Amino acid sequence: MIKFQNVCKTYENGVEALKDVSFTIADGEFVFVVGPSGSGKSTLVKLLCAELKPTDGEVTVGEYDIGTMPRRHVPYLRREIGVVFQDFRLIADRTVYENVAFVMRAVGASTRSIRKRVPYVLELVGIDHKADRMPDELSGGEQQRVAVARALVNNPDFILADEPTGNLDPMRSLELMTLLSEINARGTTVVVVTHAHEIVNAFKKRVITLEDGVVVSDRRGGYFGPGRIRHEQE
Repeated sequence: MIKFQNVCKTYENGVEALKDVSFTIADGEFVFVVGPSGSGKSTLVKLLCAELKPTDGEVTVGEYDIGTMPRRHVPYLRREIGVVFQDFRLIADRTVYENVAFVMRAVGASTRSIRKRVPYVLELVGIDHKADRMPDELSGGEQQRVAVARALVNNPDFILADEPTGNLDPMRSLELMTLLSEINARGTTVVVVTHAHEIVNAFKKRVITLEDGVVVSDRRGGYFGPGRIRHEQE
């Protein structure tokens, strides 16, 4: 479970990025977080990954309290989160297989488990036939699938996708969101932070809308634009 309870985040320059934000995401949910630039989405992502701590309030991810956990526990938290970035962040001089295997090696997985798990995950995301290719030999959509495979390979409790369709055309964006929906259907919690409202509206999922650091809408069924719906819970 992910829980934000009366969370405020103020930066050293005085900017209030989040103001009294509260919501709960249950295990197995699929949730979009949307909002215009400057709404607080990036701060929310950094709090979930323990890059930041809240100024006030409580952020919990599973058993971890982000505000009070010691720094030595951060790597353990991040093993439970599979992050998909907009810019893919693939290692340019390693193959598709090696990019995904690298994530398992980083947490001390055995060679045997890597050889078993990596092909399975590559097949799951539909990129197993490109296992020996280099990243620059792949299309943008294929690179994003590798990024999803890398996020999945350590069997995380939830996937956090930060603007995952930002570099993709509409067709590839739809394919990626369909893939994330299929992953969610297998029981993995999925949180997608995005400004792509057309994608949000294509999937009838829960949508949390941020404006100026405040949750102005928390509903199901799509995005209705800034200021249109406020404090609605369904």
